[in-house]
Amino acid sequence: MGYGSDAASRGGGAGRIDLRSDTVTHPTPEMRRAMAEAEVGDDVFEDDPTVAALEERAAALLGKEAGLFVASGTMGNLVTVMAQVPRGGEIITPAEGHIYNDEAANYAVVAGAGLRVISENPNGEMPIADVVEAIQDASDPHSAITSLVIVENCHAHTFSRPITPAYMRELRAALKPHGIPIHVDGARLFNAAVALGVPVRDLVADADSATFCLSKGLAAPIGSVVVGSKEFIFKARRARKLLGGGMRQVGILAAAGLVALSDGPEGTVKRLAEDHVNARRLATEIAALPDVISPGHIAQPEGERLDPSRVTTNFVIFKVTGGIARRTRFLDALEKRGVLMVAYPHGQIRAVAHYGIGDEEISKTIAATAAALTETA
Repeated sequence: MGYGSDAASRGGGAGRIDLRSDTVTHPTPEMRRAMAEAEVGDDVFEDDPTVAALEERAAALLGKEAGLFVASGTMGNLVTVMAQVPRGGEIITPAEGHIYNDEAANYAVVAGAGLRVISENPNGEMPIADVVEAIQDASDPHSAITSLVIVENCHAHTFSRPITPAYMRELRAALKPHGIPIHVDGARLFNAAVALGVPVRDLVADADSATFCLSKGLAAPIGSVVVGSKEFIFKARRARKLLGGGMRQVGILAAAGLVALSDGPEGTVKRLAEDHVNARRLATEIAALPDVISPGHIAQPEGERLDPSRVTTNFVIFKVTGGIARRTRFLDALEKRGVLMVAYPHGQIRAVAHYGIGDEEISKTIAATAAALTETA
């Protein structure tokens, strides 16, 4: 069952503590002011100065030549595939990755590409030997041509674990003889950088392209940015136009992204550390409650107590005993107490810390969780 399918996935309301995702954040006051005052132009003609400033800022932060503002992370990944993978080409991607599971097979429907999935380890890494083994023989007419390898960072289904620069260097070295580019689906890339204590550019130094979302933990209302070489961004821009993603006075939205990426106190990158602390506290407290167990699957062996040390960014993933039926009752009981979590694949439950969730909200969530477990026992 996919996430969002239980009753507790319904929209929140005033006064509710919404932990379904870090996409539910509202823009900061500084973002709202910047959006109201944004200098704009027609971005299809590439003359919106605020969009240009955001793209330049993103590219500089990630150490790439150029950037492209897109409507969403899904669009960012898709224009990347369209720019780098020929029709009939094959993409190597994590088995639990977003592109494979959560983007409506757009790689096939729009780009005409195929996927070869690799099972991840508990840290969200595709074993490099398995990646190399999955590369197709381009000289064999029976085989698709391996054209792109995708890494998800953070890796959502393993507690949103960060992928390290060391792994990326090893992957790059293994792929270099084959000439296969790497794309980082970095929806929560800045969470990874903050958790690892490294510059964000270090996480994509060995990648040819990357995306990151402004509308998740960074709290901007809309948008993602794709970065890479100037040649790649030219192709990605054409792909964006094909998809209907050419926007006009979109500097109104890009302005919020500029605030998010700013170095000053109004920026929202450094504050991600607060979300990580809050998520670890939530995990530590609910792990001690009866009937809360590890999420199983690849994140942690099922049946054990939830291990809070697995929480390094802003995701808490767990199960309750009693299976799917009890999960539904539990989420409903939580919702009655003003707390929203979400049903996640493989019978799991996910709670995500984000901007707007502080100590008080975490305390109320812990109390509500304990009460919901008692009610549904």
